[in-house]
Amino acid sequence: MATVEPSEVKTVIHYGIQPEGQRAFSNTFVDPTTGERKSNIGREAKDVIIENVRGKEHTVGLDTTGFQFFKAPAKHKTFANDEEIEREYYPESIELIKKLTGASRVVLFDHTVRRHRPGETGDAALRGPALFAHVDQSPKAAVARVHRHLPADEASELVKKRFQIVNLWRPISHSAYDHPLALCDYRSVDPEKDIFPVSLVYPDREGETLGVKYSDKYRWKYLRGMTPDEVVLIKCADSLQDGSVSVFTPHTAFKDPSTPRDAPLRESIELRTLVFYD
Repeated sequence: MATVEPSEVKTVIHYGIQPEGQRAFSNTFVDPTTGERKSNIGREAKDVIIENVRGKEHTVGLDTTGFQFFKAPAKHKTFANDEEIEREYYPESIELIKKLTGASRVVLFDHTVRRHRPGETGDAALRGPALFAHVDQSPKAAVARVHRHLPADEASELVKKRFQIVNLWRPISHSAYDHPLALCDYRSVDPEKDIFPVSLVYPDREGETLGVKYSDKYRWKYLRGMTPDEVVLIKCADSLQDGSVSVFTPHTAFKDPSTPRDAPLRESIELRTLVFYD
């Protein structure tokens, strides 16, 4: 018997609480004494409805909602180690992003393979699904990324034109029923009230992400049972900020109550890229 796809699911999403009177920060590294990352951001869990856009993929788009789903099988299948991924998966993904966005240039600067392994702690736990609403880059961090990853003379010219930071997210090994990815429609977000900057502290430098406060106006969406042949482009930043396009996408993993009991634990890869336009 064919399984009926739920049109929506009720679940919980964790939001950030901005600390009063001080900058918000989160460490990227684990404290050896506590086994945890230090952060002064509070968390609150809220009940939400998440729409399943399976069969309605045309209702979302990179420049409208801030994210877009595509069928795009990868040639690289193993995702066994970073060296293989960088040698084989990076080049095909760069070409895919150029094709899907119309970009003139794509610079891939980072990736994370996530494998859900309940009970793990420390660094291994950090590579599990990220269970809190967030945006990977602030506008300030996006500009800094261009200067960090490209020669100075090129960077100063590239930031004069439109550029974006776009993540390419894909399930690996099997469909992502377990802890799928929820994405928030940018049109339901108030950029002035709903987000706040978070200093992302590395051992040798700082970056900046965006924390996401709770709002009952958010419209959350997901594509249930995404397969390894499907991808989602997630806009993290856009230098075009005249109100005509989406600028960023809050997103989070979540526990889907409709997940089949025998579903394998989630495995996925996300690539982080600088996307430039002529």
